[in-house]
Amino acid sequence: MPAPSPAIVQLLATFARAFTRPTFAHVLVLGYGTILAPGRRTVTAALRAVGLGEERHFTSYHRVLNRAVWSPLSLSRLLLGLLVRTLVPADAPLILLIDGTLERRQGRHIAYKGRFHDAARSRKGQVVTSEGVHWLCVMLAVWLPWSRRAWALPFLSVPTLTPATSATLGKRHRTTVDRADLLVRLVRRWQPDRQMVLVGDSGFAAASLGHTARRQGCLVSRLLLNAQLYDAPPPQPRGKPGPKPTKGRLIMFPFANRERWKVTHERQARTQAHEGPAPAQPGHSPGSGHPHLGGAGGALVWGELVTVALATGTALWHRDGEAPLPLRWVLVRHPRLRAPIARFCTDPDVPAEQILAWYVLRWSIEVTFQEARAPLGLETQRQWSTPAIGRATPCLLGLFSLVVLLAHRLQPQNLATRQTAWYAKTEPTFCDVLARVRRHLWTSRNRPTPTAPRDSANSSDLLLDALIEAACYAA
Repeated sequence: MPAPSPAIVQLLATFARAFTRPTFAHVLVLGYGTILAPGRRTVTAALRAVGLGEERHFTSYHRVLNRAVWSPLSLSRLLLGLLVRTLVPADAPLILLIDGTLERRQGRHIAYKGRFHDAARSRKGQVVTSEGVHWLCVMLAVWLPWSRRAWALPFLSVPTLTPATSATLGKRHRTTVDRADLLVRLVRRWQPDRQMVLVGDSGFAAASLGHTARRQGCLVSRLLLNAQLYDAPPPQPRGKPGPKPTKGRLIMFPFANRERWKVTHERQARTQAHEGPAPAQPGHSPGSGHPHLGGAGGALVWGELVTVALATGTALWHRDGEAPLPLRWVLVRHPRLRAPIARFCTDPDVPAEQILAWYVLRWSIEVTFQEARAPLGLETQRQWSTPAIGRATPCLLGLFSLVVLLAHRLQPQNLATRQTAWYAKTEPTFCDVLARVRRHLWTSRNRPTPTAPRDSANSSDLLLDALIEAACYAA
């Protein structure tokens, strides 16, 4: 078993309150083994990685996932609190990124299994579906001292079911938006004093979720070009009988006439960017909410700085059966795209540039999903029982964030990256983060005695370093 430093032990002790003492001891073994094990992240692989391949009571470790009494939501709450205290400044909002991922699984014993859209295998004009468990994940966007990009750290994951699976399990069916609404309320209960910014793709562009996020902070998402946007209701004469109007007239520009925007108004935006002065208050629309051309702004797209044309304005988004949702919309015209794209924020006072900056952070989710699969072994679990499936994947995604926290505790300022003569890395990736934590655990397990100091010129020491290096970067 590894013997990590007291700082690591103190950090892991935060989660002890969610388990009994015997269960927590088994959880530490599984956690260390999952970090050290390459390939499949199964219970037996974790036991082999920490030297317990001959453990006779191996079923005690399986019971942690399928029978022990503990709640994954309690771990999510403790992990979120640890992330906020360690990586988020006190005066900064919590930027929550939400998205779903498909864990491809087959087997008639998997209760949560369904057929879902497989985004990774689908192509333009070809929609692919796969069997598996679909997980809705909420992540916290943070900036680390040794990285220039934002990292998306998952802390809360729940399965989403198809209508057929919900009927089979005898549960009330909840859509992805319904579950996202519940998760936003849950995070607000955990962090009642922090401002929240929820960022999601077009699947979360729902007025109901926008109303919930607006009470807790704001929602940033993609807006369809055929969205029904209205002006604010005009002032009513005093004493006029009847119900008060909730919205004004329908805004037909620029969403309903995309060709007109592409031909004329984009040209006006470019002209204003080169010749006309910028607005006095960028991101605010004058008058009754009609669009105005906000000139051009810089955006980092595809690894380079490009200039995009922006149009922005405030409006009310109306859906049948729901109250109108106030928002600020932003229409973006990229020189490499034929059609404009629209974004929105439920806080009308947020500038357009800030809305785009928040939405760009959403792409960190895809990096997290990919790195959780490749170096951390997501989709390699082999549990069949329903409690184990409902716990293993959220814990494995949470382990991604925990590994980043451990590396930050070991290297708070600078993190070494793996360099070779033919490939120079400018900043660390999750492989380097995982390797740093693995090296700490391996060396703590094989630490030399004080009476026999290591010699850097000794061939056996060099061989040991090479073996540890290979073990640390094994996928």
